[in-house]
Amino acid sequence: MPPTVQAAVLGVVQGATEFLPVSSSAHLIIARAFFGFDADKFGLAFDVACHVGTLIAALIYFRDDVIRMIEALPELFAPARSDYARLIWLLAVGTIPAIIVGLLFNKYIEEHMRTPQIAAACLAIGGLLFFPAERLVAHDRSDRSLTYLEAFWIGCAQALALVPGVSRSGITITAGLALGLRREEAVRFSFLMLMPITLGAGLLKSKYLLANMHDASVWVALLTSFAFGIAAIHILISYVRSKSFAPFVIYRLALAAFIGAWLWLH
Repeated sequence: MPPTVQAAVLGVVQGATEFLPVSSSAHLIIARAFFGFDADKFGLAFDVACHVGTLIAALIYFRDDVIRMIEALPELFAPARSDYARLIWLLAVGTIPAIIVGLLFNKYIEEHMRTPQIAAACLAIGGLLFFPAERLVAHDRSDRSLTYLEAFWIGCAQALALVPGVSRSGITITAGLALGLRREEAVRFSFLMLMPITLGAGLLKSKYLLANMHDASVWVALLTSFAFGIAAIHILISYVRSKSFAPFVIYRLALAAFIGAWLWLH
């Protein structure tokens, strides 16, 4: 399979799964293992190139929120802050745990935990966590009602998503639901929280991206992940307004079972 076709496949996988609560990192690992893609060429740094595409998708989809947060920057240290100035602080507090965990454990996770076995286990565990979060809590809160401590706890959940299979959107949406956020509000806050951590990861791997700008496969992956990312955001936002996350739970459990069976047979 030509490198550009492999890049397109991985870009589609990344874009379609980054915002859905099914773990894009697990799908990328599984896709590489299942199709036998070159792990050196399409490894972690290439994942970041795919993430840049989905970051651009999120920035464009939530451009109104992003613009209002930029406009609110002068108010960050004002005694009376607007909702968007406060939202910036909530996102900043929520990003701290992932930064700390990433700095301390990212190398270990890269070397020892990016395997289909761990991805399958985390897919199943993360899926099961949705049930109590969605069924046992009343969801009547706005994300603007979150306290800084609650934002920090959602950030701790996001830090767990460094392990493949957990799903950054899945675990942060679950945390938001457990705190009583409305489904749409939990999804929105999850996606806004994704932006700074994805931007940081892109900056850390910027040398790779700049050194490979001449590679057509990088551009193919970025563009496909962007296009499918926009579609995935729209689908999920529209879906959760009136429906539960049960289909995603079933999908995660089914995929985990499929991976387990495939590994056993191989």
